[in-house]
This record gives sequence, structure tokens and C-alpha cells, in this order.
Amino acid sequence: MKVGILGMPNAGKSSLFNALTKAGAQAANYPFTTVEPNVAIVAVPDERLDQVAATVKATPTTYETMEFHDIAGLVRGASRGEGLGNKFLANIRETDALVHVVRAHADEQVIHPEGRVDPLGDIETVETELLYADLEQAERRLEKVRREAKSLDKTKVAEEAWLRELVAALGEGQPASSVPVPEAAPDSLRNLSPLTAKPVLYLANVGESEPLEPAPALLDHATAAGARAAAVSARLEAELAELDDEEAAAMRKELGVTVSGLATVIREAWALLGLISFFTAGEAKEARAWAVRRGTAARRAAGSIHTDIEKGFVAAEVVSWSDLVETGGYAAAREAAKLRIEGRDYELRDGDVMTVRFSP
Repeated sequence: MKVGILGMPNAGKSSLFNALTKAGAQAANYPFTTVEPNVAIVAVPDERLDQVAATVKATPTTYETMEFHDIAGLVRGASRGEGLGNKFLANIRETDALVHVVRAHADEQVIHPEGRVDPLGDIETVETELLYADLEQAERRLEKVRREAKSLDKTKVAEEAWLRELVAALGEGQPASSVPVPEAAPDSLRNLSPLTAKPVLYLANVGESEPLEPAPALLDHATAAGARAAAVSARLEAELAELDDEEAAAMRKELGVTVSGLATVIREAWALLGLISFFTAGEAKEARAWAVRRGTAARRAAGSIHTDIEKGFVAAEVVSWSDLVETGGYAAAREAAKLRIEGRDYELRDGDVMTVRFSP
């Protein structure tokens, strides 16, 4: 799971990155503080896995992870060399999703590069630069593929046609996601990895005392773009990150902030990418969480554990995490008819605990 964090300078990206990852990226009240991409890998806590591990006496516990990439702020004209952000867009081309941090607070002590607070205007500025970056990338790729297509290779011919359509769409201000990938060249999108084809979470950075809700206009924009929207207070999260877990939990309770910024980002990213989690756990063996796309079949999911397990898949013993915990273990779950034998095409559900039978 790789997530790119972007936005305008002073939108709160690095403060949020610090809070989410406790990685200590530099954050200050002037543009271009981030001059090299910051990267941190964060464990995704899951209380369901904790309970499964305790029930079956599994150890150690290994959570799924999320990798955050924080790049320099993007300003108007970045594609023409203004600022620093455009230099680092390549660092987030391989991410799975983008978290677009948008300033939504009116703290006059925080400098805005354009001297105003306008969340939708900031979004337009950043997304215009993403379009320009994709257009430049697509034009370069088109030149290369055009030469390769002279061989009349069907895949290259189809990719060239797609790139021509894509360049035209980007030039008209339409994102890469608006141009369907041809069946004859299914790897075209992966070959280019356009930023405007990635799923986006708009994350409104609100003031410490403001409701953790994105403004209606931001919600409407996200809906129209097929994206998601949520809100956090980067400053509050940064302050809480300085405390130990118990102190932070007590302060959250006092402030009425029931969900952490990390939990918000994880929840929204999971929904954005259509992910679920399944678990594996055994007595005196590792308890582990695995993220897969919703609708993934058991055999394909087994490949997340090891490719040999997928190849030799015979069947899967499956029980929901809640049934396993409530019954007190695998034997009791089996006696209560809560544990089932499923075949290769069974679609895993969120929270399933799976034990794979396979032939080496």
C-alpha cells in the first residue's frame, strides 16, 4: 500500500505526515520546506487481529502496512519550473492512491503562497499541474510508442491510439481516468502511470476547534470527480503525536475526537481502493493481516501469503474473526459449525480468518 501526499505549500502536508508516521519530517511556516521526498512505512493497527491473536495464542502479530510519500508543495506554474514540487512528482507515480491535503483553516499566521484561503482554488491549482505533468509524460511516451508501432505490433498500435486520445484529453483539461484503457493493450496505463488516473482522497486540513468535516463544496467536488473527502486537523494531530498513547487517547476523549488522523486516512484509503483485510493465525505461529481487493477469490488471496501456496491450493478453512473470538478457538468454531471448508473461487469477506490447505 503506497500513498502519495501532495498539496500546495503550507497546506499542512508535512505536519500531517509527521503526525501519521511520527517520522519527524521537517515542517515550518514557509514554502518549500520539503525539498526531498519523505517516505515512511506505517503499521495499520487492527483490533480484530489483536483479538484473533489472543484467542488462538498466536505470536507475533504482524499488521498490514501503508507507505506514505510526502513531496514538496506544488504551486501555480510548477510545470514550467516554478517552485520545487514538480521535480518530485515522479516519486509518487508508483503510488496506489493520492491524498490531496487542502488548507481549510483561516489561521493568518500560516502563510498562503497566493495570499488567500480558497480550498477549491487550491485544488484547481494542484490538479492543473498534475494534468500538465501527465501531458508531458504522455507526449514523451507517444513519441516512443509511435516508433515501435511501425512494426504493426497490435499491442503497440493500440497503445499508440490510446496515447493519442489521452494527449488530446489532457490538453483539454480532462484527467487520464477519463480515457478507457484499450483491451488490446491492457498494460498501457501501467506503462505510463499517470497521476490523474489515480484514486484521490481530498483531506481538508481544518482548524483545531473546527468540526472534522469537509465543507459541502469540497464534498460535491469529490463526488463529481469520483473521489472521496474527509477532514483532519494537522496541527492537532501533530500535537497529539508528541504524547504517549495513553495521554493522546485521554486528550482525544477530552476533545471529543474519537478517530485519529491515521485511522481516518487508512479507512478512506481502504474504501477508495476497494480493499478488505483477511487474517492468518495459528497457535505459536504468526498472526498476520493481509489486504486484498474486495471480491478476491481464496486461491488468489493465498498468493499474497506465498506464490507456492497459490499454486498448490487445495481448499481453505474459513471462519469470521468474530465467530472465532466468540467461540474461543478453531476447535470450538468447528464444533459450532462456524468454520467452513471453501474452494478456490470463494470470495473472501472483510475479517475472514483463513487457513489454506495446499499441496507443496
